[in-house]
Amino acid sequence: MFKQFLRCIAVFLISVVCLGTADAAQLTFGTMYEPSIDPHFLYLSHNAAYARHVFGGLTDRDESARIIPAIATSWKNLDTTNWEFKLRKGVKFHDGSNVTAEDFVFSVNRIPKVPNNPASYVMNVEMIADMTIKDPYTIIIRTKEPYPLLPNRLSDVAIVSKRLVQDATTADFTSGKVAIGTGPYKFVEYIPGDRYVIKRNEDYWGKKPEFEKVTFKIVSNNAARVAALLGGDVDMIDVVQPADVPTLEKRGFWVFKRPSSRVVFLTIDSSRDQSPYVTDNEGQPLRTNPLKDVRVRKAFSMAINRDAIVDRIMDGLAEKNSQLIPRGWYSYNPEIKVEKYDPERAKELLSSAGYPNGFGLTIHSPSDRYVNDQKIVQAVAQMLSRIGIKTKVETMPPGVYFGRLNKREFSFAMLGWENSMTGSSMMCLNAAFRTYDKDKGVGTWNSGGYSNPEFDSVMDQATSTFDGKKGEELLMKAMKILMDDQGVIPLHTQFTILGALKGINYTPRADEHFYAVYARPKK
Repeated sequence: MFKQFLRCIAVFLISVVCLGTADAAQLTFGTMYEPSIDPHFLYLSHNAAYARHVFGGLTDRDESARIIPAIATSWKNLDTTNWEFKLRKGVKFHDGSNVTAEDFVFSVNRIPKVPNNPASYVMNVEMIADMTIKDPYTIIIRTKEPYPLLPNRLSDVAIVSKRLVQDATTADFTSGKVAIGTGPYKFVEYIPGDRYVIKRNEDYWGKKPEFEKVTFKIVSNNAARVAALLGGDVDMIDVVQPADVPTLEKRGFWVFKRPSSRVVFLTIDSSRDQSPYVTDNEGQPLRTNPLKDVRVRKAFSMAINRDAIVDRIMDGLAEKNSQLIPRGWYSYNPEIKVEKYDPERAKELLSSAGYPNGFGLTIHSPSDRYVNDQKIVQAVAQMLSRIGIKTKVETMPPGVYFGRLNKREFSFAMLGWENSMTGSSMMCLNAAFRTYDKDKGVGTWNSGGYSNPEFDSVMDQATSTFDGKKGEELLMKAMKILMDDQGVIPLHTQFTILGALKGINYTPRADEHFYAVYARPKK
């Protein structure tokens, strides 16, 4: 009888161990974001993060935004416009076929051709003049102008299989038909609005992730996502709201947080003579656009209480900012100070600009794209109303919002720029504030129409120099010009915050990307 009892205990213990191993091999991640499976469609930060799991690029970024080798083992300048990239031999797509230089060239050429793309990845390849395949594992890339940050930009250029994708559509990626990359995970299934499932690529060329299977459970509502973690329905969650951090920590969950590389700001229509969402106080369109006047833009900035936003809305988990790069990062300009909250001076500036009684304005924002984005724009609206601006707020899903933003349909709108791609302000300044030039590929996100020849000239120099110190000085100068013009209103640097069951370790990334390779299961 006693021996039988021991055998039962042994069977029970083995079952428990096996169950623990099975659980540890799988991760269920509650996420706010619906994915784009096509790695060249809808360039938003979270889609680039999804793509990193299944697809690889020539280069990659680590958790601190440093550029590291990936499918390319090395690269060098042959001269100021020609680069040689050496590809890693033996890298295979998930279907077992070899990755060659031809696949990379095809991928670059595909990016601008993806139809009906509301936010294209083209900004990462538009500096390329041509590509030459020297041999199957060597590519020569020539840029239109000297471009020292080419390896950085290529870190978000996913390589797809030419053989599989040349006649495929975005829908073929969504179905999984051609969702075949080189990454550490393979596509399993995608059920829109419900889940996205990937499994470990056992033939991955690099370090294999510890979780064998990852299920992204799509839970767009913030409260529901926290409830799912508290209830044990998921193992980890992203975009934890600052107000939920104390609750999770008190209940014994682990919270991973760090300042991210994303700065949240407000874009301003500073160029058009008439702006679509600017009215008089009776709601009728104004013949002149008051946002063209730097005094009005300055008044708006002075009317915003950034301390209140950080302390009350972000619960201290954000850092107010004076510019478009986080404090301490390369190209941060310490001479630019955070705007002092001064609503009385703001009223004086409005009056001197000819608007003593204010005017009407609609503020636009995505819904649940940035942490507390809707609460922030509501607070900004209230602050502007105190200086006489009759404000309205309109929010919409990110997929709709960014398409409209890029068509310049708004007058005053929220944007959050994630700076880890270049580790500097270069990409943000180049894409969102350069005078739009299709041939140069600049100003592609310039939703406010900001245009200053001096700023453009400085940015031309900054993007072409290979001298790191000189480049930083030029970027700092460009930022000062932009802020003196009040061409944008910076608010704060956002934190990245994730929650997890106790015992699941994770290294948060500056770029806010959740990358399952960085997650370690309970032992």
